[in-house]
Amino acid sequence: MSLLIGDDFGRLFHSFEHTAFRLEARDRYDADYENESLQKFLAGEQDDLPWMQDWLKMIRAATSDGKRFARVRVVSMPLTDYSRFGVWCAQFTNGAGEDIRYLERGLAKATGLPDHDYWLFDSRKLVRMHFDDNDAFLGGEVIEDPSEVVQHNYWRDAAWHHAVKRDDFATEQHLKRV
Repeated sequence: MSLLIGDDFGRLFHSFEHTAFRLEARDRYDADYENESLQKFLAGEQDDLPWMQDWLKMIRAATSDGKRFARVRVVSMPLTDYSRFGVWCAQFTNGAGEDIRYLERGLAKATGLPDHDYWLFDSRKLVRMHFDDNDAFLGGEVIEDPSEVVQHNYWRDAAWHHAVKRDDFATEQHLKRV
């Protein structure tokens, strides 16, 4: 299996035509570039999220060109510290044009959603995300089997149908730092 990493993976976000959807199924991700911001969040300190600025700029540019970024995060309840951090960060990505929503893990399981992360570009390019045992991203596997692509489109639609908008979810969870 060949995995896309680095610039090869990054090109996916500049080459799609209409839509980019992500299902996040993990309660934690270990990304070196965001760990300092996570620690500041947990300590109640201010942070300007320097690692996120290029992503926000890209989303703004893409959405101004009529492209759509959407994401459903499957979360365990009560929320992990990482998930609370994600809800806080999502206010900025939503503000830039990405639509991030939340789905409780029990409902995701009842709906039959997978327990793996993936990106779906233009409803036809499927990239399954792979992580190591410590939650670090290993790379994205491009899957071209049409039946797999169709299945992941179905899962996208089911997840979206049941997911709650970020601001509503934050309010429901009584998150103080929103």
